Amino acid sequence: MSSFVLRVWLADRPGALGAVASRIGAVGGDLVGIDILERGEGRVIDELTVDLPSEDLIPLMLAKVGELDAVDVEDVRSVAPALSHPLVEALEVGADLLGEQTVGSLFDALVAGVGIAYSAEWSAVVDPDGPLVLSASAGAPPAPWLEAFVTGTRSAAKDTGAAASASDVAWAGLEVSGLALLVGRSGRPFRARERRQLATLVRIADHRWRELVTRDGMRAHPARST
Repeated sequence: MSSFVLRVWLADRPGALGAVASRIGAVGGDLVGIDILERGEGRVIDELTVDLPSEDLIPLMLAKVGELDAVDVEDVRSVAPALSHPLVEALEVGADLLGEQTVGSLFDALVAGVGIAYSAEWSAVVDPDGPLVLSASAGAPPAPWLEAFVTGTRSAAKDTGAAASASDVAWAGLEVSGLALLVGRSGRPFRARERRQLATLVRIADHRWRELVTRDGMRAHPARST
């Protein structure tokens, strides 16, 4: 048995998801998880966790689903068979953050954790006031690019009242420490639910950062607290 996550666009109407589930079942697949990523303007983006008897059935499954009206497949990827729900890995990242004992390990755990939980190609924690990259994964863009991205995003937020990000980069600010988390991946845009999850994870990291700084009597500025 192989497990996959299928990201699909559907018409936001009764029966649309049932039709997709029927096509999955027709090729021997079992729909074991549903996660709504985003909805609006008559459309909904879902991530469907599917168990298939064989990976060879993916093309047939995609062909069957693609025959439906107003249904578009954005992405399909393999996942561990034990994955019971797409939210599990994000919850595990949050739990790990609370257990970190130094500021440096906290940032490293955040970068590594979101990279795994969101199948990201890179992630980084940036202090835009330094400017300084405090932690970054392999494959992250150069420091000047990261710093410029955060600076530009914050400027846009001041002008428009809302933070804007490119679809292939998710950005979330740590309000207490003044830091920012950037996560990037190509081919699979970050959707509203994923961005909300990231915002929650950085709140947890921010809370733990404050606890560590207070415990160790460090200065408040993160660049001097590692």
